[in-house]
Amino acid sequence: MNHEYEKARIAALESLDILDTSPSEQLDELTKAVQEEFNAKTCLVSLVAEDRQWFKSRQCMDATETPRNISFCTYAIAEEEYLIVPDAKADKLFANNPLVTGSPFIRAYAGAILRNKDGYELGTLCLLFDEPRDFLDVEIESLKNHARTVETIIFSEHLPA
Repeated sequence: MNHEYEKARIAALESLDILDTSPSEQLDELTKAVQEEFNAKTCLVSLVAEDRQWFKSRQCMDATETPRNISFCTYAIAEEEYLIVPDAKADKLFANNPLVTGSPFIRAYAGAILRNKDGYELGTLCLLFDEPRDFLDVEIESLKNHARTVETIIFSEHLPA
């Protein structure tokens, strides 16, 4: 992403006034259902801010945020629709990431991009696994569909200022 686009993307995220807000019951119910559907260790609604990723909803994750420079979701939002990492330990980009070598010991990752109405990538609906895992096309489509639901919930709860 170029610098001007990234500035506009951050402004779009900040216009929602969503960062550091209280949990959303609707999002928590959805992330719990998605976690169960995929039998994932963790399911998150991750919003990628300037220097951190912050979790609007989280299942089985104590941390409320992580630094952006170690975030899988930072890489996901640079993709067209989603990012799949079947085995993070075997992936050159992620093998030495502290989230792989240390807690939460991510081994597989799947993240579908969350966008605003203008198309800016705000973050992801993502799944973390503690074992390597392949993803079927039907599973990727399901995750993308759940991400559209997350967008609907976010925009109904947080209208731009």
